[in-house]
Amino acid sequence: MSAIPSNLPLRNDLIGEEPYGAPQLDVPVCLNVNENPYAPDPAVCDTIARRVREIAPTLNRYPDREHIELRKAFSDYLARESGTRLDVDELWGANGSNEIMLQLFQAFGGPGRTALGADPTYSMYPEYARDTFTGWKLAHRNEDFTLNVEKTIEAIHEVKPSMVLLTSPNNPTGTPLPMEDIERILAACETAEVEGAGEGVHPILVIDEAYVEFRNPGTPSAVSLIKDHPNLAVSRTMSKAFAFAGARVGYLAASKGIIDCVRIVRMPYHLSAVTQAAALAAFEHTDEQLSRVGHLRETREATAAWLKEQTYKGVNLEVAESGSNFLLFGGRFDKRDAIFDELLKRGVLIRVVGPDGWLRVCMGTDEEMARFREALRETLRSVEAE
Repeated sequence: MSAIPSNLPLRNDLIGEEPYGAPQLDVPVCLNVNENPYAPDPAVCDTIARRVREIAPTLNRYPDREHIELRKAFSDYLARESGTRLDVDELWGANGSNEIMLQLFQAFGGPGRTALGADPTYSMYPEYARDTFTGWKLAHRNEDFTLNVEKTIEAIHEVKPSMVLLTSPNNPTGTPLPMEDIERILAACETAEVEGAGEGVHPILVIDEAYVEFRNPGTPSAVSLIKDHPNLAVSRTMSKAFAFAGARVGYLAASKGIIDCVRIVRMPYHLSAVTQAAALAAFEHTDEQLSRVGHLRETREATAAWLKEQTYKGVNLEVAESGSNFLLFGGRFDKRDAIFDELLKRGVLIRVVGPDGWLRVCMGTDEEMARFREALRETLRSVEAE
């Protein structure tokens, strides 16, 4: 029951709403928020401490609001990771990719504007829309969670959105988004109209690549398309593969025009000097920070194979194809809340998210995954017997 007094002038559309967020519970095995389970190496921690100590005497002054040094580090990283060199004015940092997304909605959404997504998709997108008074529409994915490109293009021309948001790999399903699909959607956006906008105004396409480092080797990133497509924006984060969730660092790769639009709505000095120092320290140790990605990818594939061998009520579990560090599994769970609760009783926290009948688990350490497998085997038999 809400503790907000009824005499407070809360916005009418927020009455009855709950804050977004997965459960934060003190359990032995937390596999619910798609974190990298491996802590930074001591050498990384030492560099973070050194960099923060160096800037500590300047904390009476505001930080570099344009975070130029950090944007140069983003450029160096993307040149290495995705094979594309972007200019500083084609990059922008913020407090996690959540703030990047909110800034995009603030810049390109608003009253009379609509954003278009493809469900199932990240559950925060409609909240960004709500918070910026932006309409929110959906084009449904195929049954296997791949993007239905034809329906999405039809929706673009029908809805006339200012923004199209697609996640690659998709959250919560993990489904990869092929480059040819991105290019087809881009082509549609480059000719589509925007409701309420002037002639010659076209939607931007936002590709959310929060989990892209977990993609199979050799798979290109949408970042490689930016130089040829000024209406493309690619959101990235250091939270997942880079093992930096607690630092809250996200970044945007896009044309200078899109970056300048976002700069209009950014809060003054939005990225603290401490955050910038910590991020620069992490980039000094890129190899160490990404050292577990390959192993987590192997863990994902091994876990997917194991899950497909498990049964619930005599039927093998389904597992959605994933290019991320998590798996959506089940498909036919008629009691997914009971399965979640039984796993929690055994000290394993996963996520009830996505379409009915499915659950999501992110990849943990080898020891955590062993606990998950044991707990899930016991849980499925227990729920079947109810």
